[in-house]
Amino acid sequence: MKTVHLAFDFGASSGRLMLGEFDGERLSIEEVHRFPNEPVWFNGRYYLDFLRLFHEMKAGLKKVALKGTQVDSMGICTWGVDFGFLDEQGHLLANPVNYRDDRGRGMLEEIEEDTGLTLQEIYNITGNQFMTLNTLFQLYYDVKYRPHLLEKADALLFTPDLFAYALTGQKYNEYTMASTSQMLDARQKEWAVELLEKLNIPTRLLQPLVMPGQIWGEVSREVQEEVGLGPVPVVAVASHDTASAVCATPLRSRNSAYLSCGTWSLLGVELTEPLINCESYEHNFTNEGGVEGTIRYLKNIVGLWIIQRLKRKWSQTDPSIGYPEISRAAREADHIACAVDPNHESFIAPFDMEEAVLKYCQERLGQKPKTRGELARAAYNGIVLEYKRAIEGLEKTLNREVDCINLVGGGTQDEFLCQLTADLTGKPVFAGPVEASVTGNILMQLQALGRIQDVAEGRRLVERSCQIKEYRPN
Repeated sequence: MKTVHLAFDFGASSGRLMLGEFDGERLSIEEVHRFPNEPVWFNGRYYLDFLRLFHEMKAGLKKVALKGTQVDSMGICTWGVDFGFLDEQGHLLANPVNYRDDRGRGMLEEIEEDTGLTLQEIYNITGNQFMTLNTLFQLYYDVKYRPHLLEKADALLFTPDLFAYALTGQKYNEYTMASTSQMLDARQKEWAVELLEKLNIPTRLLQPLVMPGQIWGEVSREVQEEVGLGPVPVVAVASHDTASAVCATPLRSRNSAYLSCGTWSLLGVELTEPLINCESYEHNFTNEGGVEGTIRYLKNIVGLWIIQRLKRKWSQTDPSIGYPEISRAAREADHIACAVDPNHESFIAPFDMEEAVLKYCQERLGQKPKTRGELARAAYNGIVLEYKRAIEGLEKTLNREVDCINLVGGGTQDEFLCQLTADLTGKPVFAGPVEASVTGNILMQLQALGRIQDVAEGRRLVERSCQIKEYRPN
């Protein structure tokens, strides 16, 4: 019996509605609707254009309904940390601020100064890597500088929670997404209420946690009538896109690392319990929630963001320039020793990424890339050197050797990136599936409906359905 499942997948630059068809043996996936997702700059802030994105979600559902497709379930996954507020009537209080905004900068220091809490104390509870874009620091900014919003707010919902609420009218916070916020007790898998109260964050805004594989609710009658679909169940999938990607990663052993590679790169291993100690704190590793109670012990690394923004600029004047052309030019570039730090603040959200890379190379490395290929190679080198450091940090904090890297996501289509990763880390790379987040999204839907028993069965399904390519170190 064939079943049909819809997966909304939101990335840093676009959103998609994907349709998955499962015949009991294999899963096939096709794109139904794609739309841009660009942060909007207004009056000194980057915002998420939530209402436009919800409109595009409904446009995609209308396309499915017009084809007469019988839909068995749907799920939503997005990037992490961002959130919005609802008032008592369930109305959006303000457009959510996008994580590319810099409002979290300086909040780490202000928390220490205001409360006396040290970063290590926070880490010992949450187990999360420190990044100024984390929800905790964005929210602390609101506590101090936008208190009027919190006074009027009745609920805090993370981005996928907001979309699910808009479809169903049901309010929850999904666990894997909440685990990226630096507001969750990593060991207890519950809100870190005592910590949040010390920061004057109103815990009344937090919603009950829902775990991946549970039913969120049905599409509301209002949305049904607008888009033409019936009462389709919305499943609480692993709504953090990396959690969905790891769910769909056919890990070869407990010593295999995963590398979810897109705009962001997330490199780590799957554990049964959080790893929170002095070494993990010093190496700034994060403990985030996964499916079936697992922990994603990983490092957040800026991924192909720099390449994406370079491509965006270059293709404006030359539409023939695509990712394959940039990858090939980087492979053939002369200045192969030049490597930028992809995590440097100058690359967070520059208006001109080409100028930012060139300036970094000149001022910090004493080099001047002359061609597009040399600029791209400096970015590739920097990204993969961060992979190498992350692998070394994993091996040190875990006290065991990583045997291979399972690379999933859009980066699998870049053969130069895959081979460079194998070469510089010295680990074999197994690339695939490409659509890891979407696949993991659908796997949780299948599990919720009883079509598969567990994640292990889902990963065997991935191996049957997707091509995995091996890259050996040179």
